[in-house]
Amino acid sequence: MNLEAIIFDLDGVIVDTAIFHYQAWKRLANELGFDLTIHQNEHLKGISRFESLEIVLEVGKINHLTKKEKEELATRKNEWYSENIHKMTPDDILPGVKVFLEKLKSAKYKIAIGSSSKNAGVILERIGYSNYFDAVIDGNKISFSKPDPEVFIKAAKELKADPRNCVVFEDAAAGIEAAHNAGMKAIGVGSPEVLCKADLIVPDFRNINISIFDKLI
Repeated sequence: MNLEAIIFDLDGVIVDTAIFHYQAWKRLANELGFDLTIHQNEHLKGISRFESLEIVLEVGKINHLTKKEKEELATRKNEWYSENIHKMTPDDILPGVKVFLEKLKSAKYKIAIGSSSKNAGVILERIGYSNYFDAVIDGNKISFSKPDPEVFIKAAKELKADPRNCVVFEDAAAGIEAAHNAGMKAIGVGSPEVLCKADLIVPDFRNINISIFDKLI
């Protein structure tokens, strides 16, 4: 592999918005009369809002809602989530991320965001990174969510990089699968149990150097 570009998922990789998603989905579930556990929430990571809603409704055994009612629930959840992300600051960038990104920049690697979130622009603006990445592909630019490879394929295309020479950092099983479906290597950030199909797994970005890519060859 002649490494050309690095693509990062956003939620749970660059910033920890996962708790905001969970709080909003749990609040919605509670209003509907049931609870949503942290373990159940793992299945919502890396996929679209409406796919997440279907899983939440399945947990609550709710199967009688119309399309309009589902849209209203998804909108309500997103409003609660948006309230929290608009309060974010540069302090919300996860430990080690800034230093690692600077090392990639110094090494002249192309970097991109590949996220299913439609709030990526707001988050990047709040943390001061709106113009930092060479490409940002988010939920507003794709038709299919992970594990479909579209988001990563589009990121590679915008970077003018061969997908086979790209590495993805992901915190969700669906994202790892999407990276592999795109023909890319995937480094999992987080739990080995959840990210067992990744080519390599790191707990976070603290003490990570660009030499980590040598382990993928």
